[in-house]
Amino acid sequence: QVQLVESGGGLVQAGGSLRLSCAASGRTVSTNAMAWFRQAPGKEREFVAVIRSGGVTVYGDSVKGRFTISRDIAKNTVYLEMNSLKPEDTAVYYCATTFIGTPSALTNRRNFGSWGQGTQVTVSS
Repeated sequence: QVQLVESGGGLVQAGGSLRLSCAASGRTVSTNAMAWFRQAPGKEREFVAVIRSGGVTVYGDSVKGRFTISRDIAKNTVYLEMNSLKPEDTAVYYCATTFIGTPSALTNRRNFGSWGQGTQVTVSS
């Protein structure tokens, strides 16, 4: 059974930084795509970033150049380093994983079958 546990969210001022963590069990982060999505109130869940099994990373347009996804294979944990945060980054951030390996499918939340409980990130102006 897959379990994903996010941590690291909180309240930060605009321009600040946060690092989110996603500890995985029942799934190996090095052999499965691991992704971050986010959902703001009243909006659909949005793709943020993914790290594929081979280590290739892909980012959503709104976070390119500011966010970095990485993984620690020994700890079976995925991270999302968020810099230059903006108020519009405020959302619940979710970690997700999938068996699907097709690159074009990895930005679509419908292709991810396992999700964490989410962690709140609030950026004040």
